[in-house]
Amino acid sequence: MSLKLLLVFAVTEFLLSLTPGPAVLLVSSQGMTAGFKQSLQGTLGILTGNAVYFLLSALGLGALLLASATLFQIIKWLGIAYLILTGIRMLFSRGKAMDKDDAIVGPTVASTVTHKRSLRLFSQGLLTQLANPKAIVFFTALLPQFVSPNGRVVEQFLLLGIVSIAVEFPVLVSYGWLAQRGSDLIPERLSSLPERIAGGFLIGSGLGLASMRRP
Repeated sequence: MSLKLLLVFAVTEFLLSLTPGPAVLLVSSQGMTAGFKQSLQGTLGILTGNAVYFLLSALGLGALLLASATLFQIIKWLGIAYLILTGIRMLFSRGKAMDKDDAIVGPTVASTVTHKRSLRLFSQGLLTQLANPKAIVFFTALLPQFVSPNGRVVEQFLLLGIVSIAVEFPVLVSYGWLAQRGSDLIPERLSSLPERIAGGFLIGSGLGLASMRRP
């Protein structure tokens, strides 16, 4: 793989990562509601989902996934339903008051609550990325174009995976940090507003995916 082709991939990955989509909106929503550090769990979940698709692409299974219209639609609508239902739940939640309640309990219970929340945020990121039709198209249709069939395919996919993580991780981290900073500017009397905004983000993302058609 030439350095020029690798740079083209890095720029493409950066632009796609920067564009607001399900991954960006999810991390932003987590940053607003759970804080920057907790939003890192969602980022790790998203990148884990990417790793799964890199593996499928390397094994040649991604093309089969994209070729199956029925399977593609099932995954797509599961992702849409997940995002919209999660967004609706956020709209009717208690917002940041939940964090204050956690601080009242003892350290052992608080640690358990934090662990469960981290696992939930990670799962949200993982499931959102795995059910994201845009991710399926990218990893099964666009990604192979950067791989030379005359070279060592597995090593090329590994290299692209490392570059992908190196590019997308700081982008998602930045969105999570900015989301928390924006949330901190909201007055205490409107403490539930970040949760409502985050819910709106996810619902909007789900509706956006609903309009996407299989190439």
